[in-house]
Amino acid sequence: MYSEAEAVTMLEESVRTAPVIWKGEYPYFIHPLTDGVPRAPSDLLAAARDLLLHRIDWENIDLILSIEAMGLPLASVLSVATGIPTVVARKRSYGLDFETVVDQSTGYSKGSIWINDVNPQEKILVVDDVISTGGTMEAVLSSLEARGAILSEVWTIFEKGDGMKNLINKHNWPLKSLVRIEMNGAEVNILP
Repeated sequence: MYSEAEAVTMLEESVRTAPVIWKGEYPYFIHPLTDGVPRAPSDLLAAARDLLLHRIDWENIDLILSIEAMGLPLASVLSVATGIPTVVARKRSYGLDFETVVDQSTGYSKGSIWINDVNPQEKILVVDDVISTGGTMEAVLSSLEARGAILSEVWTIFEKGDGMKNLINKHNWPLKSLVRIEMNGAEVNILP
């Protein structure tokens, strides 16, 4: 296990040196834990896992929910470490009776997400890779609340821009991130 200082330093350095591409006027950092490329060294996933293992009140979690696709590796290692089951908010329907469709849009994409196997009063930990605009996260969290789930904790590895702050101000959800960043053109800056 990594110490808190070691883990934070590893994640900060990895995103600070990540390649940046432009999608129109939108600077987009490319990182192993948010995009699956370049290849993800296991130590980065271990660093994120170790930080979350120490920061989350695991006695208050019944289910870990991740959002397809890049939330899956994080949810998997947390599930193995804690023994808590996982479910995935998917980008496709299975047609199950208890499935809920969620329309979501972000600053750079639009689509639907399907949520299955979340029960009323279950205490949920939602984990994902990054929040930028907050569009996906807002749609998923709103749907979970509508199903009667309890949002115990919501964590992302990276927080980029004002999306998370806006969601907290609007909904008072328990959103937290491991590393806060801002884009300054093609440069990734770490925020306190």
